[in-house]
Amino acid sequence: MEYVNEDRATGSRYRSGGPAGVRGKRVLVTGGTRGLGERIVRLLLAEGALVATCARTEAGLAELRASLDEEERDRLLVEVLDVVEPERLEEFTASTAKRFGGALDGVVACVGGSRGGRIERAAAQDWTATWELNAGHTARLVRAALPALRRAGGGSVVVIASISGWKPGPYAQYGAAKAAQIHLATSLARELGPDRIRVNAVSPGSMLIPGRRWDRMRREEPEAYAAFTARELPGGEPVTPEEVAEVVAFLLSDASNGISGANVPVDRAQNAPTPEGY
Repeated sequence: MEYVNEDRATGSRYRSGGPAGVRGKRVLVTGGTRGLGERIVRLLLAEGALVATCARTEAGLAELRASLDEEERDRLLVEVLDVVEPERLEEFTASTAKRFGGALDGVVACVGGSRGGRIERAAAQDWTATWELNAGHTARLVRAALPALRRAGGGSVVVIASISGWKPGPYAQYGAAKAAQIHLATSLARELGPDRIRVNAVSPGSMLIPGRRWDRMRREEPEAYAAFTARELPGGEPVTPEEVAEVVAFLLSDASNGISGANVPVDRAQNAPTPEGY
């Protein structure tokens, strides 16, 4: 099956020939109804994987299901939940594994975000919430998925981090949480290697997603957008979520069996992650 996505907002066209080894794999993706998470879910389904995903609202999940063909819907499990709710992520992971025959071949920690503003305006609870949303949810997902990954004889964990994890820019709580995710991936790769479980981080640069920050800036502040891309992006434009999704699919596939403990930037050689620079 070939997946083609034409994005009128960005002018991008995405065509996948199919990452080797994804078909038939059982994969759980957190946050699969918006932005990058949605592109990952759609690509995996298009390539024949069995996919489970979650989101905070029923509307987003219903819209995703309605946009798929019948065969893809039959391979998709969905559940409404917030990944920071106590025990809810763990319950979803266990129920997904049960419905997939007791095992999982891969998990993708895609939910992320930031709370609070710059240091003088970011309260302690903003730092805590940002950490929990990024690194905390990742650690809980991996821990919950371990029994199912082991029953599969090993598998692949992909952590969606960010170039903000090592390229400084506002806001510090977000960058610190992303740095924690990158360290978590490299550390767990060594810890879980004996179980044949691979763990890698993918760090997107600025992504041009319809309706999000860079797309709005491109439409509403074209001069500032042009200055930002000229200064910080040697490739001349941000990456697309489809390009990042391809890398995630590769790391979930059998073609990447030799890769673990890596942090893979997908940023078109971007310098600073924000217009503010370093």
